[in-house]
Amino acid sequence: MPTKAKINSEHGKSLLIVESPSKVKTISGYLGDTFEVESSMGHIRDLPQPSELPEELKKSPVGKFAVDLENDFAPYYVVNADKKKKVTELKRKLKESDALYLATDGDREGEAIAWHLLQVLKPKVPVYRLTFPEITREAVERAFGELREVDHDLVDAQETRRVLDRLYGYEISPVLWRKVSRGLSAGRVQSVATRLVVERERERMAFRSANYWDLTGTFATSSAESFTAKLTAVDGARVATGKDFADDGALKAAAVGKVAHLDEASATSLASALEAASFAVRSVETKPYTRRPAAPFTTSTLQQEAARKLRFSSRSTMQVAQRLYENGFITYMRTDSVALSDQAVRAARTQAQELYSADFVPDKPRHYASKSKNAQEAHEAIRPAGDSFRTPSAVKNDLSSDEYRLYELIWKRTVASQMADAKGSTASIKLGATASDGRDAEFSASGTVITFRGFLAAYEEGTDVTRGEEKDSKGEKRLPQMAEGDSLTGSEITALSHDTTPPPRYTEASLVKVLDELGIGRPSTYAATISTIMDRGYVNNKGGSLVPSWTAFSVVRLLEEHFSKYVDYEFTAAMEEDLDRIARGEEARADWLHDFYFGGGDKHGLKPIVDNLGDIDARAINSIEIADGINLRVGKFGPYLETGEITDPVRANVPADLAPDELTAEKAAELIEQGKQDGRELGVDPATGRTIVARDGRFGPYVTEVIPEMTEEEIQAWMDAQPTEYYKNGRAKPKKKPKPEKPRTASLFKSMDLATVTLDDALKLMSLPRVLGTDEEGTEITVQNGRFGPYLKKGTDSRSIGSEEEIFTITLEQALEIYSQPKQRGRAAAKPPLAELGIDPVSEKKIVVKDGRFGPYITDGTTNITVPRSETIESLTHTRAVELLAEKRAKGPAKKKAPAKKKTAAKKTAAKKTTAKKASAKK
Repeated sequence: MPTKAKINSEHGKSLLIVESPSKVKTISGYLGDTFEVESSMGHIRDLPQPSELPEELKKSPVGKFAVDLENDFAPYYVVNADKKKKVTELKRKLKESDALYLATDGDREGEAIAWHLLQVLKPKVPVYRLTFPEITREAVERAFGELREVDHDLVDAQETRRVLDRLYGYEISPVLWRKVSRGLSAGRVQSVATRLVVERERERMAFRSANYWDLTGTFATSSAESFTAKLTAVDGARVATGKDFADDGALKAAAVGKVAHLDEASATSLASALEAASFAVRSVETKPYTRRPAAPFTTSTLQQEAARKLRFSSRSTMQVAQRLYENGFITYMRTDSVALSDQAVRAARTQAQELYSADFVPDKPRHYASKSKNAQEAHEAIRPAGDSFRTPSAVKNDLSSDEYRLYELIWKRTVASQMADAKGSTASIKLGATASDGRDAEFSASGTVITFRGFLAAYEEGTDVTRGEEKDSKGEKRLPQMAEGDSLTGSEITALSHDTTPPPRYTEASLVKVLDELGIGRPSTYAATISTIMDRGYVNNKGGSLVPSWTAFSVVRLLEEHFSKYVDYEFTAAMEEDLDRIARGEEARADWLHDFYFGGGDKHGLKPIVDNLGDIDARAINSIEIADGINLRVGKFGPYLETGEITDPVRANVPADLAPDELTAEKAAELIEQGKQDGRELGVDPATGRTIVARDGRFGPYVTEVIPEMTEEEIQAWMDAQPTEYYKNGRAKPKKKPKPEKPRTASLFKSMDLATVTLDDALKLMSLPRVLGTDEEGTEITVQNGRFGPYLKKGTDSRSIGSEEEIFTITLEQALEIYSQPKQRGRAAAKPPLAELGIDPVSEKKIVVKDGRFGPYITDGTTNITVPRSETIESLTHTRAVELLAEKRAKGPAKKKAPAKKKTAAKKTAAKKTTAKKASAKK
């Protein structure tokens, strides 16, 4: 391995580029003055929007996707607008350097960033590629001993994924805009993730509960030791449990005639018949118990476990893990591997021995193997950084609260993975008796005794909620010593009722787990995928469960009916495997993209499918039958129920907080009855002659006036009366049609009911704001209802009042009395800071946390940065605040978007990778 001195003597001043600015300071400290360490701030260039292309390219094969469809799908890249300053700075520093080291992350994205830097910077000095699996001195020194060239196969795989996602999204999304709603999007992974959530909700909607009964009892041995047992068989037939029932509430075919389905009558009668029965032990079975530790964390399992144990979202987990990695506390957090390096294995075994004794460490190291053939990810599991691990207590003062909790979780899992198995024994006992009515009843009990805790002393893996009956605790449950034939005394034999439950909704953890098991997407992208489907309004997080919106139902139905292959789980997983083959150099990028888009051989391409969609019935796509004669429609302004004839339907709004599986036939009928009040005519406004109606809207009940539409003759007469306007060249401008008049509208008071509101109530509501008069200076005072309740307004001075009813009763004198009092709240008084975090080393000003319009933010008086959602104010440290302010300064001020007509894209040709690909030796 070359030493630092040797590297310095060979090249003099060198420029080393990493992705994140958070790494710069740490790595600079390891390398010394002969290295200039800079950050690229992530990707420096990407595919532009087609509208941003130069005019000469918009009508070319590049114009539709910013990808040249006729030239091996070559992408047309442009430097991101917010990275032009950074690129200029990197070019300037490269001119002053004798060598360039590209130290971006070791996955596909990092490899692609390194390649983009080469293409843009065009270095004339020696170039070296290296990666740091962790930001520690040992890892940095080892990296300089493993210098290589850019891996163009990895770059090809990332570029294929980027072009694939552009083709997929830009072809399918417009279909959603036309047939469902504007602003929607389709994505290779996000659409499949949405489908999973929708399918689970469909199962819940189709589910019908079944009722079954069983018995429990308390049993005592001759030595008066007692335990509880559960009825498992009657007359030799196994007692039915939840797993024996289908979603329609009936027994599964395989269980019919083979299980005893107890109802309330048979269960209670059996309990009574067993009150005086003589019980005896029928069998005792004891087995040794062994439990092995879970493998170290991958990206997927870390997200799952952080959700279970820490209640972190996938996004928060990845953000916190990113900071831990960049600051040298853990290894790279995007990996599919469960393997540990030899140094890590030694560190974990040493720490386990020091903390728990040698008995808790097995004789030989444990080695874990990943099933994934993934070539682009890091080749080690997520673990504490370094050749020796720092305990959580040793780093607690250096970390925020969330960082500490996640580091502790990673540390525990890693150390436990090298500890001994948990040992013990399980005992299963069957006991029974003949009831007074002649039925034979058999009960069962089981227990586990842990005799050696092993790895459980450090860590125990969490589990997700699973469907079916509740299982007995797997903890240490000791049973009395018994032998076959021993007599037992039964007591407290009780009949219990159970109802089957629908399949549980996905949580972020369980969705990540199933995506990973199906091989869909990459674990490193799951956080972004889940965030996307939430931001698009496809899925909402309610109490930790993922609930799909009705819009998601329409989107998934359209995709299933017209793009079935592209939301098929096996097909999507196969695409990921294809990307891995490209990353391994086993398949050509251009050939694969050609087959995907145009088709070839037995493969059907995306373009022919889009070109031959035929007619899509938007009404059918956006309709779901809820009950006989009642359909749910997904409309422009949200979901609503509809019944009756198409020419004269009855409609009802669906409450926004009502989950799809809660919209039962009974609930739908109830809403339709309420909907019959919608549009109820209250009468005619004597002042205008217009009809006043009461309606139920998305944001609650309201009253409004009906304005008749203008006839064609009235429209033409209005246009004829308008003066003629001219363009600059003297040509007459076409006359525009009149804009429809906006009707007066007012929300009902909370005390009012849609079914009983009167015409007088409506006219009063629509007369607001009510003018009370003027003050001594002649300023008008009004009273009105607002978003936060009723209030007075005088110029820019607003004051809240008590209740909505006071809007019509408050007098000018009362209003003046309110204004004579000092204002209780307002913007004039400066709020004290929420926290003080010391002095910023750059600006040398005090860092404070303030409460802003959009939430708390960190500021030194010059630079402001919103507190990330994954962090709390209490968890912020001085070090973390300095990092966030530094990142914000590095990004520079937000660029204002220029008018569209002034936009010009830099002239660039599609970048190709044809020069160094075959020259570089494959590692």
